[in-house]
Amino acid sequence: MVCFFTRLFTMKTRLGCLSKKSDSYSDFSEFLPPARETTARCLKLSTDEVVRWSESFDHLLAHKYGLAAFRTFLKSEFSDENIEFWMACEDYKKIKSSTKLVSKANKIFKEFIEVQSPREVNIDHRTREKTKQSLSDPTPTSLNEVQGKIYSLMEKDSYPRFIRSKMYQEIVNRAYAQGQRRSV
Repeated sequence: MVCFFTRLFTMKTRLGCLSKKSDSYSDFSEFLPPARETTARCLKLSTDEVVRWSESFDHLLAHKYGLAAFRTFLKSEFSDENIEFWMACEDYKKIKSSTKLVSKANKIFKEFIEVQSPREVNIDHRTREKTKQSLSDPTPTSLNEVQGKIYSLMEKDSYPRFIRSKMYQEIVNRAYAQGQRRSV
């Protein structure tokens, strides 16, 4: 059986069938390995690592599997545009080629920032216009202001919901149970 975090990456197709908010789900266990499973293929996360995600939003985003769990949670709530935008901005900052920078800037603008875009993020008119102007001659820092606003929005809204969610509690409980089995 596939490990929970492996399932996070393939869960996307299953989420299309769901229509309730994540805390309305009665059971996340279909995405979790059985408690008794201890195969070598199953990722071992310590309880400390998982609990650290609740200490700060930065800890969550910096951890590969924390980010994956958060993305999955947001997808389950049909509100993943903010994290996807934030990740696109992180990739954008790493681009060295000016040609690729222009191309990526246009793609990000059309997908996330433009009014009525497919995955429009919730930003005020002033920020949208300032970002549009900044992207007319893009630099690696052109999206910093708008990315910061989306980060703050997620930190104040989505992140606390994730920490209170049944999904996160299941991850903590599973990590705790896994740790107990290892210490026996």
